[in-house]
Amino acid sequence: MARRGLSSNALSLQEARSIALYAQGFRNQQREKRPNWTKIARTVDDLNLLQIDSVNVLVRSHYLPLYARLGDYDRTALDKRCFENKHRQFFECWAHEASLVPLALHPLMRWRMERAKRGDGIYGHMDRFGKENRSFLKAILAHIEKSGPIRSSEVPGGGKSQGSWWGWSKGKLALETLFDQGLVTASTRQGFERIYDLSERVIPSEVLSLETPSEADGFRKLIEKSAIALGISTATDLRDYFRLPIAEARKALTENLESGVLHEVEVEGWKQKAYLHRDSKWPKAAGATALLSPFDPLVWNRDRAERLFNFHYRIELYTPEVKRKFGYYVLPMLHENELIGRFCLKSDRSTSTLNVNASYHELGIEPRPIADAVHNELQKIATWLGLEKLNINNKGNLAKWLRKS
Repeated sequence: MARRGLSSNALSLQEARSIALYAQGFRNQQREKRPNWTKIARTVDDLNLLQIDSVNVLVRSHYLPLYARLGDYDRTALDKRCFENKHRQFFECWAHEASLVPLALHPLMRWRMERAKRGDGIYGHMDRFGKENRSFLKAILAHIEKSGPIRSSEVPGGGKSQGSWWGWSKGKLALETLFDQGLVTASTRQGFERIYDLSERVIPSEVLSLETPSEADGFRKLIEKSAIALGISTATDLRDYFRLPIAEARKALTENLESGVLHEVEVEGWKQKAYLHRDSKWPKAAGATALLSPFDPLVWNRDRAERLFNFHYRIELYTPEVKRKFGYYVLPMLHENELIGRFCLKSDRSTSTLNVNASYHELGIEPRPIADAVHNELQKIATWLGLEKLNINNKGNLAKWLRKS
C-alpha cells in the first residue's frame, strides 16, 4: 500500500478517495453469505457507531451501513446485541446524532452526559427543561426505579403531545432530558419506540465502573477515532463525527498533531487543510457496489461527500413534494470508487416488492456500463429485505437502462 510518487504531504483527490473508502470498510472485498457476528461487530467498531433514524420507508437506517459493507447479514443478530440486556454489546446515546454505540465507548460519551447534568449540554431546550422541572425528573426516576421500564406515554403526569420541540409531551421531554443526562437509556425498542430504564439496569456494571477520562483526554481520543474511521478528513469532518464542541475539538486536534498521532496533508482541490492518522492505509484502490443510507458515515456530512466525490446530496424527506428534485427517500449508490447515482426506494411489504420509484445516474456517468451492476445490487438488497419482487418505475434518467437489465 505504498504511495505513488507524490510529495509527503500532498495527495491527489483519487488517493484521498481511496484512503477514505478503505477506512470506511469499502475494500473491494467479496461479500460473504451470512457474515458471522465477529465480522459484524468488527465493522461497527470500525465505524464507532450506527446512526438511528425513525424513517422506515425502505428499512430502518441503522441496518444499512452494515449491509453496504458486509452484504447479506442477519439483522436479528444485531437486534439481539442492541436491544436485549442478556446479549447487549451496544447502547444508545447522543453521539453523531442519536446512535447505537459499542459499550466500550461509554466512558468517552460521558462528557455529554455530565455537561447535560450541569445544564450546559448540547441541547439547550433540554437543559432549560431540566433546570425548571427538577422535582418532576426526580419523581420519574423514582417511578422507573420502583415500577420498571417505561414508555413516554406511561409517564405519570406526562401530559399529551404539544406543539413545541418536535411535538413532544412533557413526559417525553422529561425522559429525553434524563436520556441526555445518561440517567436513563433505552432498554429495548417496541415498534421502534424507546422503552426507557435506569442506565444501571441496562449498561453492564463492568462498563459503568470503567474510569471516566478527563474531557481533554476524551476529546483527544474521539478526534483520533474519527480520523481512523474517516481515513482522510478536515478539522470540521473530525469534529462533526462525534459532534464535538468547536474550541475543545480544535485543541484536541492540535494536541494530536503535536504528539504525531495525526499528520497534516494537502488534498487536491480542497481549500481546507486535511489530516491523516499515522496508521492510515494507503490502498492503490478501494470501493464497492453498495447502496448507502442517507445517514451512512461516508455521506452523512454532505459537504465532505461533495469534496470527496463531487456529489451534491440533500435528503428531501421534509421538502414539499412539488420542490423535490429526486424523490422522498433517496439513497446514493457507490460503484467502485464513485457515487454514480441516486435512487428513490420504498419497501411495499404488503406486495413483497421493492419499488424503485426513481433512478438517476450522475452527470458524466455513462448509464449502459453501470446498469447491470446497479440492477444486481437492487435485486440483492430486495432479497436481503425478504422482498420477492423488484419493480422499477420509469422516472429518472437511469430507469430505462435498469428495466433493460
